[in-house]
Amino acid sequence: MKFFYLSSVANEAGKFEVHHRDCELIPDAIDRDYLGPFNNGAEAMRKAKNLNPESCLCPSCCSNMTQSVFFKCKND
Repeated sequence: MKFFYLSSVANEAGKFEVHHRDCELIPDAIDRDYLGPFNNGAEAMRKAKNLNPESCLCPSCCSNMTQSVFFKCKND
């Protein structure tokens, strides 16, 4: 699980971004609200939308969090 925050300062598009704690673009502590622990950005987004309908996912830390990883086994 990761810890997610909602920015209280709008981005250039007027949206409030959801970030995980380790994001390089996360706002200072005074400019964000704690959302809680979630498995991915989509789960955090559900809570964020209840707090602020103008919420969106951070393109840096939340854009590819739910991608699956596939491994191909090689038969020798």
